[in-house]
Amino acid sequence: MAPGAIKDLVGQVVGTSQWIAVTQERINQFAEATGDFQFIHIDEEKAKLTPFGGTIAHGFLTLSLIPLLTMESDCPRPEGVKMGVNYGGNKTRFLAPVRSGKRVRGVFKLLELDEKRPGQWQQTMEITVEIEGEEKPALICEWITQFFV
Repeated sequence: MAPGAIKDLVGQVVGTSQWIAVTQERINQFAEATGDFQFIHIDEEKAKLTPFGGTIAHGFLTLSLIPLLTMESDCPRPEGVKMGVNYGGNKTRFLAPVRSGKRVRGVFKLLELDEKRPGQWQQTMEITVEIEGEEKPALICEWITQFFV
């Protein structure tokens, strides 16, 4: 889809991803990668004694799933993209823990799409990461990506 045509969708939900499993193995791998070994994430026995009743994903693990959720979504893709890079985020809020074994998905609302210079587009999406079977989402953020066509 041409970037200009995608710009016409500003203000609309433009895609939803497939559900992605947040397994204990994935949580443990994230702990290894980041050095964050807080017991609430990796010690299943100790975590059972907390109000969560078991281990939960790191908030930053949930945030780090955004690229995967985006790729697993039906969001419109700008045609002719040579490269896309994460530019940053705004208003990130972790609203509910993701318990080990739950599945999450992304819901994407296009907030802005502007051509910053010829061939360079900046897109801002409001991304809500939902937890299957729960009312409260895991997180909501505005995520900014730049595309080069």
